[in-house]
Order: sequence, then C-alpha cells, then structure tokens
Amino acid sequence: MINKHDITGLILAGGLGTRMGQRDKGMLPLHGQPLARHVLQRLAPQVGQLAISVHADAGDYAGFGLPVWPDALPGQLGPLAGLHSGMRHAGTPYLLTVPCDSPLLPPDLAARLAAGLTQDNADLAIAVTEELDPATGSTVRRPHPVFCLVKTSALSQLDAYLRGGERRMRTWHGPLKLAEVLFDDGGAFGNINTPDELAALQARGLSVPMAQAILAGTVAPVAGIEELPLPQAFERILAADIISPISVPAHDNSAMDGYALHGADLGPDLGGDTPVTLAVVDTILAGRPGTVAVQRGQCARIMTGAVMPDGCDSVVPQELVLQANETSITLAPDCIRPGDNRRFKGEDLMQGKPALLQGKILGPAELGLLASLGIATVPVRRRLRVAFFSTGDELRSLGEPLDSGCIYDSNRYTLLGMLTRLGCEVLDMGIVKDNPQALEAALRGACASADVIITSGGVSSGAADFTREILARLGEVAFWQINMRPGRPMAFGRIASEGDTALLLGLPGNPVAVMAAFYFLARPTLLRLMGADAEASSLPLLQVAAQAPIRKKRGRTEYQRGIVERDADGRQHVRVTGAQGSGILRSMTQANCMIVLHEAQGHVAAGDLVDIVLFHGLT
Repeated sequence: MINKHDITGLILAGGLGTRMGQRDKGMLPLHGQPLARHVLQRLAPQVGQLAISVHADAGDYAGFGLPVWPDALPGQLGPLAGLHSGMRHAGTPYLLTVPCDSPLLPPDLAARLAAGLTQDNADLAIAVTEELDPATGSTVRRPHPVFCLVKTSALSQLDAYLRGGERRMRTWHGPLKLAEVLFDDGGAFGNINTPDELAALQARGLSVPMAQAILAGTVAPVAGIEELPLPQAFERILAADIISPISVPAHDNSAMDGYALHGADLGPDLGGDTPVTLAVVDTILAGRPGTVAVQRGQCARIMTGAVMPDGCDSVVPQELVLQANETSITLAPDCIRPGDNRRFKGEDLMQGKPALLQGKILGPAELGLLASLGIATVPVRRRLRVAFFSTGDELRSLGEPLDSGCIYDSNRYTLLGMLTRLGCEVLDMGIVKDNPQALEAALRGACASADVIITSGGVSSGAADFTREILARLGEVAFWQINMRPGRPMAFGRIASEGDTALLLGLPGNPVAVMAAFYFLARPTLLRLMGADAEASSLPLLQVAAQAPIRKKRGRTEYQRGIVERDADGRQHVRVTGAQGSGILRSMTQANCMIVLHEAQGHVAAGDLVDIVLFHGLT
C-alpha cells in the first residue's frame, strides 16, 4: 500500500497561455485566486509534499511558499520537462503530476492512482475516462497522461527516451508497466484553454473547500489589543503567549493522603512476604513543609499537595497501611511500586515555558490555569465589530403588521445570537429595502463603524438584487456563488468608503442557508479576524452511521439537518430531520447536528459512515 507521505505532488506550471492573453495560465484569476492555487488546494490533502514546476522563471509562484523547480531540459518541452524535473528533485519514492489549469481535479486522484499502480504491480498509473465517439457512436477510452503517478526511480527510462529524440507524454514510459485507472467524471480532467472556458468555470460557482481556503488566506487578525483583569477576560482571545513565571507544582508533592517514604524500603527486591514496619518521624500538611529529615526505615505522615520531604520518593495511601499508630506503620512490601503517588516539580508546567499560546480562547480551564500562575491581567484581542442587516421589501420587523406576501425578518435574530455567542461587538442595522440608494447608504454607514459587514439576502441573481452593482463601485468581490446546499448564493469581498474599509460577507436570504453559510464559512473567518488559532476556528467532524439512505447529488457539498441518537443496542446513528428545504427553520431547532456530505459523495446507504458537526455549543 502506498502512503500519501510517499508521494510528492507536482503542479506543472509555466506553460504558454497565448490564447488566454498572458504568458502563464496558472496565474489567471478564478474567484479571486490564481488557477494554480485552486489546483494546489485540491492536491494538498492527497500528498505528503508539494512543489511547482516552471519552464524558466519562478515569478509569482515563489509566493505560494512551495519549492519551485525550473525545467532543466533545453527548449519548451511542456509537461514532459516538468515530469523530468520533478523526478530529479522529489525526495519521495513516488511523484504525482497535475497541470496548473485543471482546478476540478478529483479529490481522490492520488489514492485511486496509487491503488491502481499497486494492484497491477505497475511502474506508473494514469487517469483515463470514457467518452462517446461522435463518429461511431461507441464509447472510447481517453487517457490523461499528465495526471500521472510514477515511481521516481523511472527517471532513467525518461532520460533514455529523451536521448532518442522523442517528446511525447503518452509514450515516454516505453517498456515500463502502465496501469490505467478509470474515472467517471471527464470534466475533472479538463483544462482551461480559452477565456470563454474560464468564464464558464467562474459561473459554475466555487467549491466549499476552496471558498474556505480563500477566506482563510485573505483575513488577518485585528490589530487592537486590550489588557484585561482575569475575570473580565473570559471567552476573549489571547493576543500574546503567556510564559509561566513559576513552576507548577512548585515542589515535588504528594498526590495522596498517606505516608511519604523511601521507595527502597519497599518493593520486590526485599524478597519474601514479611510486612515492613517504618517509624513515623514527622507530619507534613499542605502549605507547611516538614522540618525533620526522613531517613531509611522512617516515614512521614503527609497530606495531598504537601511538599515531599528530601530523599523520599514514594507515598503509600493511608488505606493501604496494614497497621498505624502515632509512632509507626506496618505495610505489605509490595503495596506500591517505588515512585508511586509523587508529583514532580514542574510536572504540569515548568517556569519559563509557554503556559498558553496566543490565539487561545480563554475558557474556564484557561482562567484557572492563569490564576494558578498568579497572573492577574492578560492581553486579549479587542472585540470584533460586526454590522449586520437584512435586505428585502418583503421583510417586516417584529410588531409590524404583515401585509400580503410579507414575512417577519428572522435572519437578524439568528445572526444576533450567533454573533453574540461568538463574542463579537454587534451593530444591528435593521432592514434595508431593495433600493440601490438605501443599500449603498447602509453599506457606507456600516463600513464607517465596523470591521465586518454581514448581510442576509440580496446576493442571488434576482432582478431586485443590486448588491453586485454597488460593490463594483465600493470595492471588489472574490466570489459570489459556492457549490453548497443550502447556501449557494454567498458573496465575499472588501469595500471602502471615505477612507474606511470593511470585509463583506453576503449571506443568502433563506433562514437555514444563513445558518449553514455562517457556521461553515463566516464563523471561521470571523474567528481568524478575532485572532483565534486554527483549532478554535475549525469545526470538528465526527463519523456516525446513517440510520437510513440519504439522497445526495455529486459535485456540491450538502449540509443536512440531523438527529444523532442511540438505538436499543447502544450504538449511535444519525437520521435527517425530515424535509430539508432551506426555509424550514424549525428543523434547526429539532436537529442536534449537521450532516456534512462532501462534494465527491453521492447517495448514502443505510449503515454508511457520514461526517457530522454537533450543534452543542453552536446553536
């Protein structure tokens, strides 16, 4: 079996993109990011190492933070030169090549090519797809040799091939054994050759993982820092590392109420079953160190947390003592092992070592730890200022009469709860009508007073959605649509007004879509702006068996409301709440988790494991 850490993933870049109007296709923007970065985002989880191959100049690829390997062969040999460079430089037994302009490559490409290579005992494996031949009407196989997993030891064969004057990617392997691995989705192996193809791909929307990567790579923590007393720092985010001023515990101490003694006075080395009697020469209480030197054959009565006397390395719990009086105790020789029930100085934390790292959310345990170190004040990030409003002529505020065709605005209250729980400083701007002047005024006003603006509604393709036109004047937007359900229409960008700037997160209008987009896209973005570490900003996924089949369309990420429960045998399973319409907000009150069905997944059978995110602590 080939481990992913045995594979170097190589993005083949630096090709001539003359039909696209510039030299290097990999740097063409798609959803605000270079094409090659989309490829990188899909490839990174599949391999152990990553690199980029270029024809000559590393150029902008150096900014990707990866090794950049220029072609060593003379002339423009395209992917064959990149393959040659990769096989020379890779420090792993296998190399996986993918082109820089194929941003839809399969998320299981490496695993499936590796399985095919192993199964056929081959030297290299390439992806193939089936397509209809319009001339004959029959199905033919189409190889994709640029999507190739190859043993790096095959470099000698490639050198021999090149010395013979041949230059074809399909035939370089010669006598080496080739495995062809069939993939269903031919579109995953397409590349971008014309501006129209790039525009069509832009219109398809963005994958959830890529949207998350764009958001993560765009935002940085706010600069403001406050020094707060410990009680006021609860659930705030630490702005600097805390270095421990003391060791915890400060001394070797007892983990039990009992008797401190020399471990050598007990143990199997003494032999036999004869009980051991030790003289009690001192009593040591917590906070009151002993005053008597405890010699071999002696012990000291000691309480939990009390300082261990010099020379003593073990504590016998009082319940294991056979006989005891004020002057002596009798023990079985094997009642404990030498060293038992002794806490060492600095066992929890040593003086001068980091106690907490910046980015940590200060919960009850963190407050307790800081208090145990005698730290009274801590530096924390200032609260993130978030302005939010709903858009739509059909919306009414609470207390207003409902005209025909109108609904009460629920999204602002959902957002208020989610933002407040996150610890943001919130500014509720109410309802903004579907009017260009009103919407622009609201965005400008929010930009002047907030770090982030969150809207609900107004980002779909409806005739009354003016957001796109206004944002074209006020700033720029990285993406408008995401391949997810619920929550496809979502905008992310930055706006500016009279010297002020703010991040914009335009959420959908349907209530459940608002919550899904918030939890899986907006929430981690806000936490990064707040300075939280990666662990705090990500939602942990758990795997549970599906109780019943779940329908799922491939090619998009779906979030379905679920209920995790135990069956009669005590085994956990998850079931959907029922109808999954994005307007059925009541289903969110019934669910205790969200079922996460990833882009590559299809229908789920009963008993299949699915990923879930528990709502506890979120909703």
